[in-house]
Amino acid sequence: MKLYQVPGTCSTASRIVLEEAAIMIDLQDVDLRTKSLQDGTSYLAVNPKGQVPALVLEDGQILTEGAVIMQYVADQAPASGLLPPPGDFARYRVLEWTNYIATELHKTFSPLNRPNTPAEYRELIKSTLLPRVFGVIEARLAENAYLAGDTFTIADAYAYVVLGWAKMAELDLSAWPRISAYLQRVGERPSVQKVVRVLPAH
Repeated sequence: MKLYQVPGTCSTASRIVLEEAAIMIDLQDVDLRTKSLQDGTSYLAVNPKGQVPALVLEDGQILTEGAVIMQYVADQAPASGLLPPPGDFARYRVLEWTNYIATELHKTFSPLNRPNTPAEYRELIKSTLLPRVFGVIEARLAENAYLAGDTFTIADAYAYVVLGWAKMAELDLSAWPRISAYLQRVGERPSVQKVVRVLPAH
């Protein structure tokens, strides 16, 4: 399989899940500004959406959207525990949190990664919108070590990467001590250590 990615972006969550699943992958870096690949060809030929990640399967099919890619990868390695099997209600708890990270945390953070976001809106995100989401996650982590229960799942890989953007955004997470402890706990996993070790410094 081949993963099109940009180190440090949400595609890093897919890399962590692939590592957890012990699936070998061919990594392809994308220049999102020019929508081009390292060989000069257009990334849009791979993914017309122009976003990462994109996963090319052995049969040539292409999957996009990180939350779906992580589900697919986890289903290829059921023994990993990254996603319970279909029919197990615990699966829907994992997907519930994966979707929350996608639609609330990731979506709210994204404007901070764009240079043209107005300063007033940046301040609103930092002072009001993100703290609301942080509060929901903090409360959840008061109940369990991980988002969907007592074991690491795809939801945690996703949350770890996006919550990690707080540092780049100069957001102090000290008001949410359970999130801070969670980031440290997840960050100590061998899979995360291996992926993060090769990320560029921010």
